[in-house]
Amino acid sequence: MLDIKFIRENKDIVAAGAKKKHIDIDVDKLLAADDRRRELQLRVDEKRAEQNIASDAIASAKSDTEKQLIIARMQSVKETLRLTEESMQEVMKEWRAMMVMVPNVPDMSVPEGVSDADNQEVRSWGVKTVFDFEPKTHSELLLANDMADYERGAKVAGFRGYFLKNDGARLVWALERFVQDRFMGREGFTPMIVPSLLRREPFVGTGYLPQSEEDLYKTQDGEYLAGTAEVATMGYYMDEILDKKDLPIKFFSFSSCFRREAGSHGKDTKGIFRIHEFIKYEQVVLCEASHEESVKLHEELTMNSELLLQELKLPHRVVVNCGGDLGLGQVKKYDIEAWMPSEQKYRETHSSSYFHDFQTRRLNIRYRGEDGVVRYVHSLNNTALAMPRILCQIVENNQQADGSITIPDVLRGYMGKDAIQKK
Repeated sequence: MLDIKFIRENKDIVAAGAKKKHIDIDVDKLLAADDRRRELQLRVDEKRAEQNIASDAIASAKSDTEKQLIIARMQSVKETLRLTEESMQEVMKEWRAMMVMVPNVPDMSVPEGVSDADNQEVRSWGVKTVFDFEPKTHSELLLANDMADYERGAKVAGFRGYFLKNDGARLVWALERFVQDRFMGREGFTPMIVPSLLRREPFVGTGYLPQSEEDLYKTQDGEYLAGTAEVATMGYYMDEILDKKDLPIKFFSFSSCFRREAGSHGKDTKGIFRIHEFIKYEQVVLCEASHEESVKLHEELTMNSELLLQELKLPHRVVVNCGGDLGLGQVKKYDIEAWMPSEQKYRETHSSSYFHDFQTRRLNIRYRGEDGVVRYVHSLNNTALAMPRILCQIVENNQQADGSITIPDVLRGYMGKDAIQKK
């Protein structure tokens, strides 16, 4: 959420930012509602002040007659206050609804564009894998090597359901140990296992609600299932004041994840690239309210993920997301995409974003500076590793002509062998 004072003082910048993100908002309507909110708040404060003065007068009245006269005069004040507060509640409801829909202002370096097709490549690593035979898809490779079962997955779990088994399961467990070893030894990161079943507040705070409600699973008790460990991790310090000396705070968080994939019917229906249930390790950072610090940490988190892909020897590229491919709260976002030989294109494995104080203002996460001033912290997040999606690129890039799969060097110690081949 943006500060209403910032919106009022930078109306044109906010409107231009929304236009760049292709989000339709009416800043004038919001400011008109804010005018009414401020006017009603002033009237409420005035009437409450009158009540306080009257209470003191009643307490010091010298006779019952004088008390009754004051009480009689205050009946109309009390009724006016009641009606004003009711009007205030209605205006506040409208004001809050509009405030949570105002997008963050994208960084100047964010390119123009409508969709992910307009994202721009920043850099690439490795050589696109080329075979002297017709490569198989990840779906075919997992089935051929008895690593997955989609039919029984659909029978048990429905559309996009899956079972991973044998070396499919072992490969995911190897990847888990690999990413854990890399981050457990990385200075400054606090490892956490976070809940996936969460109250509504952290979703609103991180910006997933109300905009993305159709993509979330909701329980009969009113809780939601998270699609990323970011949501719970960001809620960890909700409504708390931190010390500047403790910043930046870096989390390496794990959770099970669930996404309805609303609107993606017909996309990636085969295999395990786009599924409803998966696991994810996430980097989440809270830092001081400094644009320069956010930018520095954004590059650091992105490089952490790039290094993981480089160790796995997966050709990949980094793209900067265009305005139309940014979420409500993101100031800037990178996607990291690994090469998919069967599709002859890069496909996303990681995303890396920073938000300034957009999320922390909603979640009320602040810090006290050395000058004693309390400010909202800045937040960032980036995928460390999402599984089993990454298996798609691993098996496709490491397939052999006979249908076997060479295991990346860094995973062989965890797997206890060099290759996967159906017996």
